[in-house]
Amino acid sequence: MSFTRTTEQASKYEHLEKMSVSELLTNINNEDKTVPLAVEKALPQIEALVSEIVSKMKMGGRLFYIGAGTSGRLGIVDASECPPTFGVPFDLVIGLIAGGDTAIRKAVEFAEDDREQAWKDLSEWDINLNDVVVGIAASGTTPYVIGGLEKCNANGIATGCITCNQGSPLAETARFPIEVVVGPEFVTGSSRMKAGTAQKLVLNMLSTATMIQLGKVKGNKMVDMQLSNHKLVDRGIRMIMSEIDVPYDVAQQLLETHQNVRKAIESYHNTNTK
Repeated sequence: MSFTRTTEQASKYEHLEKMSVSELLTNINNEDKTVPLAVEKALPQIEALVSEIVSKMKMGGRLFYIGAGTSGRLGIVDASECPPTFGVPFDLVIGLIAGGDTAIRKAVEFAEDDREQAWKDLSEWDINLNDVVVGIAASGTTPYVIGGLEKCNANGIATGCITCNQGSPLAETARFPIEVVVGPEFVTGSSRMKAGTAQKLVLNMLSTATMIQLGKVKGNKMVDMQLSNHKLVDRGIRMIMSEIDVPYDVAQQLLETHQNVRKAIESYHNTNTK
């Protein structure tokens, strides 16, 4: 199958080294402005994948991200932020990167070229039919990611992807592909830029929309967030104050007692409506 890797096309800007800092920043920003519009075109694809993830999670499933390089790191970032933001277990959303945890900070040579390794990595988590695996690859050609999705398909596991080239092998492999076509990068081929931004935006949508659908947000507040620092404790107290109209000290006592915003609010309502 042949397709055009628009992410690899030459930048429309020449002689970057001759630009002033102001020119560099302005031109990068102008390119970045196009990314949300590209994401907007993919909203129907994103909706289809979110619906599948929600359905599977309601049956006890998990969400896995697999990727290499920047794409893998972005998946890990999104996965790692779900527990503190939504109060879910650390193993509900899981990010895996070619080369293992070492590759989070330092590139592991040729790790992304192994078509078999992703399935081995997923198998260590006892991957099953209730889970969803989303492959992330700007190019849409990463062997680690494609091989992982192929194995998932063969074993009846739902698959999605996020890629920035249309008609790629990865999109052809995933059951629920998301294609955000951002075009050439400011620095030719540097897909950590617009493509990385697009992937981050989509990942935000996938996890946030899923958690809201699963009831992890009340109104517009993170009522299940982990109280892991003083800032978040204070935020939790103020959430309680706004929800049940009590002074700071009462809200603080409720939070200290229940260690969770949702539980504090529910306990107050249960106590005061009997």
